[in-house]
Amino acid sequence: MTLDLQAVTVALRGAPAMFPPITLSVRPGEVATVMGPSGIGKSTLLDAIGGHLAPGFILAGGVRLNGIDLAPLPPEARRVGLMFQDAVLFPHLSVGDNLAFGLAPTVRGRAARRNAVEAALERAGLAGLHDRDPATLSGGQRARAALMRTLLAEPRALLLDEPFSKLDAALRDDLRTFTFAHVRGRGIPALMVTHDPADAAAAGGPVIDLTPGEG
Repeated sequence: MTLDLQAVTVALRGAPAMFPPITLSVRPGEVATVMGPSGIGKSTLLDAIGGHLAPGFILAGGVRLNGIDLAPLPPEARRVGLMFQDAVLFPHLSVGDNLAFGLAPTVRGRAARRNAVEAALERAGLAGLHDRDPATLSGGQRARAALMRTLLAEPRALLLDEPFSKLDAALRDDLRTFTFAHVRGRGIPALMVTHDPADAAAAGGPVIDLTPGEG
């Protein structure tokens, strides 16, 4: 899978484009980075790729995943996962049931689904926490659980919206390593937006800087 952006920009109807056109090809297992200050449209770019643009915003340019034009497809058909800076887990579900919510429909049967969740928990360093209340997890544990839930949906690409910004330095390094290892291991393209140069350095992929005067 390759994620290709061709002269992509986003604008509020009747207003200038939020940022200059972006042309970028993200290869399988690669983490590309878009940097820039708050308010320049980084998260809006991810919304456009994932199919979640708010009313009034217009996408210009082309977005293709493995050669397929994503523009006419609804979000659920794009198979693009999204990881936010807030690791949002459903509070009324156990940790394991949160992960089960993300399982691809191809995993059928109670036993198969339970085994898939247990294996994901173990890979995330959360073995034995299937029945735990998400509120009892640490910040790093919640972030790993949220990422595994996203990956269990078998996305064809992954969008990372400042996913490490609310963690302390030690947890940030740990989760960066964990996240990028899973992206590379699964061979899917990932696009991360951040304002932290250390995120971009750790990702190791191409970088586009939307900071005015940069690029």
